[in-house]
Amino acid sequence: AWRSSNRPSNLEWRWRRAPEELRSPVVDFAELQDVIERTYGDRDRERGVSATVAWLAEEIGELAQAVRKGTHEDRVHEFGDVVAWVATLANQQGVDLNEAIRRYAEGCPKCRSIPCSC
Repeated sequence: AWRSSNRPSNLEWRWRRAPEELRSPVVDFAELQDVIERTYGDRDRERGVSATVAWLAEEIGELAQAVRKGTHEDRVHEFGDVVAWVATLANQQGVDLNEAIRRYAEGCPKCRSIPCSC
């Protein structure tokens, strides 16, 4: 699922070589999980799952606040934080987020329709 080496991922390599004005990387979940693991993995394991769930809940609260009263930049920031904490929790639980989200690839996971016809 994710790597634990210090070698840059393909995404990081492409991003570092791109001109500054083009440095807007598209990240897939596997690469995000890898970056989160290499950046915070030791700290995340020390914190544990229960505390990670608490941090995720706090970030969801901050996102809710940004949605209600924040600017677009606030919302972008808080969505990023929530996704990063979801990646952290997935890493702690050994869940590949690409695998987890795959059930939505063909639309509604229940009726398989786009738009949902449930």
